[in-house]
Amino acid sequence: MSLQLKSFSPWMLGAPLYMPGNRRDIMEIANGEKYSMLRSMIFCTEDAISKSEVDSCVRHIGLCLQGFRDSSTRFRFIRARNPEILARLLELPDIEKVDGFVLPKFTEDVFHAYFDQLQGTTFKVMPTLETKEVFDINAMTALRQGLLQDDIAKRVLMLRIGGNDLMNLLGIRRPRSFTIYETPLGNVISQLVTIFKPYGFSLSAPVFEYLDDSTTLQKEMKLDLAYGLLGKTAIHPTQVPTIEAAYAVDIEDYEMALSLSDTEAPAVFRMHDAMCEVATHQNWATDIINRQRCYGVKDALLLKEYAELSV
Repeated sequence: MSLQLKSFSPWMLGAPLYMPGNRRDIMEIANGEKYSMLRSMIFCTEDAISKSEVDSCVRHIGLCLQGFRDSSTRFRFIRARNPEILARLLELPDIEKVDGFVLPKFTEDVFHAYFDQLQGTTFKVMPTLETKEVFDINAMTALRQGLLQDDIAKRVLMLRIGGNDLMNLLGIRRPRSFTIYETPLGNVISQLVTIFKPYGFSLSAPVFEYLDDSTTLQKEMKLDLAYGLLGKTAIHPTQVPTIEAAYAVDIEDYEMALSLSDTEAPAVFRMHDAMCEVATHQNWATDIINRQRCYGVKDALLLKEYAELSV
């Protein structure tokens, strides 16, 4: 009998917090006793861990898994260092207490090494696009074709864009007060969106690495959403409220989305001085409604009134 994969919207992950997998408090974080506002978390065995710490990190995660309590509102992922570490993680008792894995440096070369191991499991995955192949349209198109296989596509929760790794390949670092879209990666993100999103894949936004510049973070969040990205990873708990506040929807957008989703809606209509066309705006409307269900509308005073309309 085949196992049923867990089903949830990528919007439910909010701002995942990356943290080293050898932190002493990961059990408390996983159970919501610490950083209770987190919707999701990623325990890392790759870049956040030195090579000499990998073995002890895997053992530590294995011990902590025993204390993970079931949760329907907090999502836990482990970033596997490579296919060999994924194999070790899958052998851990209680590994089913995590929702899935982040697959770093994901290319066609490691495609089967990862996915062959996951057959017969319920785990979701988030492959990370962060190698030189990302700059090659043909390589990304070929990767998309592999991910579109039925038994694999349903397992892919989203594709993650590894901004810092891609910057490193270019020998640059994002300057302070600049959004990622004001660097060479702006064009790369556009290319990834057009390659993957029309085929049903969600993409997450690269991290924002400066903790003392909320103004630029907020500006970048607006551009993330304009590009169709979601699930921006937080590098520190203080970023989580800022990121998730940006996901609350504008009340006018929410009203238009509800009207576009109404089965009695005319094919084309005017609302809030904007043209609304059911045939071309339906996917946008669905996305807005999914965001509202997770984050509400920006005007909190109107949230109660409009929440009833989304039931």
